[in-house]
Amino acid sequence: MKIFIDADACPVQDEVINLAEQYDKKVIIVKSFSHFSHDKLPEFVDTIYVDKGAEMADMKIMQLTKKNDIVITQDYGLAALCMGKGCRVLHHKGFEYTTDNIDRLLTMRHAGQMARKAGHKTKGPKAFTNEDKQKFKRALANILNNSNF
Repeated sequence: MKIFIDADACPVQDEVINLAEQYDKKVIIVKSFSHFSHDKLPEFVDTIYVDKGAEMADMKIMQLTKKNDIVITQDYGLAALCMGKGCRVLHHKGFEYTTDNIDRLLTMRHAGQMARKAGHKTKGPKAFTNEDKQKFKRALANILNNSNF
């Protein structure tokens, strides 16, 4: 089992790395070259850079993931695709994408896109809070503790 991070806009990378170290799991950070960093990361963390462009990181994550991997993303489309491969998928705000919520999330995303296309203004996501970060850490720890996964 590996943990993949859709990293271009992910505010919980440090939390993932810290938990992965505790559970002896490999982390793969996937991000565009426009977010290049010289930061030194632990040996169990690999960074894969992709060309800048829509869906480039998503396509690389889809190419690399296998059943039972964990994916961290805020992209509902990528979440749905990874779930189809048998991955567990978490949003950085601490909820897991499931068969019970993914259709609703995709429908809401589509409705927002259509509204914006028609010229309507829509609200953006709520600000990321410390409470969200704590909820995420609990959710990831729960998955990592689950001996059936």
